[in-house]
Amino acid sequence: MRLSAPRLTRRCVGLLGKSRVDESMGLAVRRCQDICWSAALFMLIALATLGLGHASAFSADAGVVRPNLTKAFNVYTSGGSARVDHSDWDRLLKAYVKPSAHGVNLVDYKAFKSSGRAALQAYIARLEVTSVGDLDRPEQLAFWVNLYNAKTVDIILAHYPVASIREISLDDSLLGYLKKSVGAGGPWKVPVVRVNHQRLSLDNIEHNILRPIFKDPRVHYAINCASMGCPNLQAYAFSGDAINAQLDTAARAFINDPRGFAVHEGRIAASSIYSWFQEDFGGSEAGVLAHARQFANPALKAKLRGRTKIEAFAYDWRLNDVAR
Repeated sequence: MRLSAPRLTRRCVGLLGKSRVDESMGLAVRRCQDICWSAALFMLIALATLGLGHASAFSADAGVVRPNLTKAFNVYTSGGSARVDHSDWDRLLKAYVKPSAHGVNLVDYKAFKSSGRAALQAYIARLEVTSVGDLDRPEQLAFWVNLYNAKTVDIILAHYPVASIREISLDDSLLGYLKKSVGAGGPWKVPVVRVNHQRLSLDNIEHNILRPIFKDPRVHYAINCASMGCPNLQAYAFSGDAINAQLDTAARAFINDPRGFAVHEGRIAASSIYSWFQEDFGGSEAGVLAHARQFANPALKAKLRGRTKIEAFAYDWRLNDVAR
């Protein structure tokens, strides 16, 4: 039921009148105001907890729609020879990303913050002055994926130690604070980089550039949200010359890991990525499973053969930290 402010006030006064008919009207109104403020606060917390951060962080229509960005960055130089130097990022990844025995690449954020952040920030600053339109398509794709991942790591380092990226909010509003306080925050919506004189958030890079321009579902296996449930942050930088093979490798690694797909007693559980971004994977659960079979190993492919429904979706938001 939706109540206007006057109706809500009358309802509160009515309730107060039933419990304390001898109170003065002034005290009743003040108490009513307290109740109304508490109700408003409860509603904000409920919105945050129910996933205003969760759904908006990784939903297909997440973030502010900025079609002008898609148009502005949908410019490339076919056959262009310009290359972006990602060697510093590659070196940092090799130093601080630690493959684990259970298939998840973990990050030594403590050491990274202590010894590698200055180099990371210098690398990001160099990317920000790149003339992206001078690059060919594969080089652009590597550029955006590396920038997204590098800035995500930089944000984690700025707030480390944290248990989850959802504990970080770059939004100074009351709702931003509440979302952060209940673990439903995230840094995706606030502009954090500037490229070609455009201020961009992580959401802008993902939803206004990577997804609509490149239209490749394998992008979801390349960008990393610093979480255990996310496809791995690779221990190497993406490069335009190798990115097609790198995307295939990342897709196979995630799909064949229980974070991607798991089948138990005939029930299929999949990463929530395939729910949030189902439209990128064929627009249906059947389409998602058809996509998965392209990269599945023989054992998983046999379990998925002929299946069109997914029984459960899950995602682990814990930080992908070696110190867990």
